[in-house]
Amino acid sequence: MNRLRNHIEEITPVSDEEFEYIQRFFIKKRVRKHQYLIEVGDKVTFEYWIANGIFRTFYIDEGGREHILQFGLENSWLSDYNAFFHQTASQMNLVCMEEAEVLCLTLSAREKMASELSKMEYFFRRKVTNDYTAQQHRIISLLSQNPRQRYEEFGSQFPEIIKKIPKKYIAEYLGISREMLSRLNAPDRRRSLS
Repeated sequence: MNRLRNHIEEITPVSDEEFEYIQRFFIKKRVRKHQYLIEVGDKVTFEYWIANGIFRTFYIDEGGREHILQFGLENSWLSDYNAFFHQTASQMNLVCMEEAEVLCLTLSAREKMASELSKMEYFFRRKVTNDYTAQQHRIISLLSQNPRQRYEEFGSQFPEIIKKIPKKYIAEYLGISREMLSRLNAPDRRRSLS
């Protein structure tokens, strides 16, 4: 739980008493590799703070093609937020890519905590703002950058996972084929693909 406190205090300080209160709202869960926290059609009752591990959020289109919306690493918050905030069925999947530990938070717990502690309302507002701007940046990147630029940005954004996860997932995240990713990795071809 100290990691959660450190994470919160990156945005706002909390006293020992406040943190004692905050941690009561969270449920700790160990997650196995390949275990789903959310599957399409599930009612989404939790958002998850990643204490450790790697996750991916994705959906599968009508043609059976997987589209990765985001990766989640330590200190990330993940859920199908449309389904979470509206308490409806999920349209995407959230799966663990390596052994992990998460803290689970229900919407009612989040709302209660935020209404009783203005620091936590501020914390969640900042997190949502940061996540929104990151998603907007990702969309603009997909629309305006070439594959080489997207790959280099991914490498600088996620240097710790680029060698940990299968290349097919990196390609799906970047919106390119596995073959294109292989060409981007080939040292003698890097300049010609820029």
